[in-house]
Amino acid sequence: MGAVTSTVAARFAFFPPTPPSYKVVKDQITGKLIFSDVLNRDHVDIHVLRTKRGQDIVSLYVRHPSARLTLLYSHGNAADLGQMHELFVELSMHLRVNVMGYDYSGYGASTGKPSEANTYADITAAYECLEREYGVQQEDVVLYGQSVGSGPTLNLAARLPRLRAVVLHSAILSGLRVMYPVKRTYWFDIYKNIDKIGQVNCPVLVMHGTRDEVVDCSHGKLLWDLCKNKYEPLWIKGGGHCDLELYPQYIRHLRKFVSSLERSSLTKSRSRKKFSLLGRTISA
Repeated sequence: MGAVTSTVAARFAFFPPTPPSYKVVKDQITGKLIFSDVLNRDHVDIHVLRTKRGQDIVSLYVRHPSARLTLLYSHGNAADLGQMHELFVELSMHLRVNVMGYDYSGYGASTGKPSEANTYADITAAYECLEREYGVQQEDVVLYGQSVGSGPTLNLAARLPRLRAVVLHSAILSGLRVMYPVKRTYWFDIYKNIDKIGQVNCPVLVMHGTRDEVVDCSHGKLLWDLCKNKYEPLWIKGGGHCDLELYPQYIRHLRKFVSSLERSSLTKSRSRKKFSLLGRTISA
C-alpha cells in the first residue's frame, strides 16, 4: 500500500509540459544562451547548471538595476520557464527585485526525470548559481514556492538560517494530503511541508485562493498557522489554483511584503553601522 500510494503521489506532483515551450540555443551574434520562441531581453541571463545528482537544469535570471533583494522562484506544476518567462520579467519590474527561476529535472530543456530528490538538488544548484555568478548573499534572498514548488522551497529554507524571507503561493501540506485527508505523516509521503515549516525562522508570506480546486485553501491556512514568523497572509476570495496573478491584490500584497523586507534590512544595516561606530569609539 505504501509503495502504491507513494507512486500515486509522485505522479500527481509532476506533469512537465509536453512538448516543452522552449529550446536553449546560442545567439549567433552575442554568443549568449537564449530561449527559442521567446522574446529575449538584454537583462535576462540563461544558464545551464549541473546539479549534484548529475542533471543539467536550465535557469533564467532577470536583473533589476535598483534591486536590493533576489527572488528565487520555484514554479508550479505543468509549467516551464518558457511559460513563466513573462511573469518573471513583470515581477522583477513591479517589485524591483532580481528574479531567478529554474526548471526542475525533466521540465523544459532540463535533463533527467522529475522526482522529489531531484527537485531538492535542482533548487540547490540555482541557489549556488546566485552566490557564485551574482554574489548574492543569503540575507538578500527570498524563496518563492508555487504549488509543488513549495516543496523544494521549504526544504531549502529549513537549511538557510539567514534567509531573508519565504513566499508560499498555493502551497501544499504534503503530496499525500492533497489527495487524501490524512491526519498524520507517513514515511512514503512526498514534500512533507507540514513538518518543515516550523524549521523556517524568517518571515513567511502565505497566499492562497479560497476556491482552489487542486490544493484546498486549508493547506495554506494550516501552513500559516504553523509559521514561526508570520506575515499578513493573502486569501484571495474566488481565486483558483493557477490564476492568483490575475487579481490586483496579488501584486499589491507582494509589493507591500517586499517593501517591509527592504525597510527591515535597512534598519538592521543602520543598527550594525551604529554598533560598529560605537565599537571604534570605545576602543579609541
